[in-house]
Amino acid sequence: MSANPFELIPKIFRYHAFCCFQQRPPGHPKGSCGGRGGGALWERLGSAIEGRKLSRVAMAATGCLGFCNAGPLMVVYPEGVWYQPRTEDDIDEIVQSHFVEGRLVERLVVILERF
Repeated sequence: MSANPFELIPKIFRYHAFCCFQQRPPGHPKGSCGGRGGGALWERLGSAIEGRKLSRVAMAATGCLGFCNAGPLMVVYPEGVWYQPRTEDDIDEIVQSHFVEGRLVERLVVILERF
């Protein structure tokens, strides 16, 4: 038997994007990714993944990722890269560069020490 039981779990996804769907009431002091347009961006991401038939890329809705003032935010594993997309073009660039070509979109990477 293997010393690491997780070796038995199949590696289904190459990338897994966790996207904040937190929606706080208008005027909430922390703000929210949903209040900053995250919903439309995540819809675009889901459509792009499905439209390109990227079966090894998964997307999951999350609650607050903890850096509300930086939103909308997504974190991509296995690298643990945090992205701050603002437009649908940003989403398209993440899909093409990161998920298809395996390259970071450096201009959209969040440096968490700043927040």
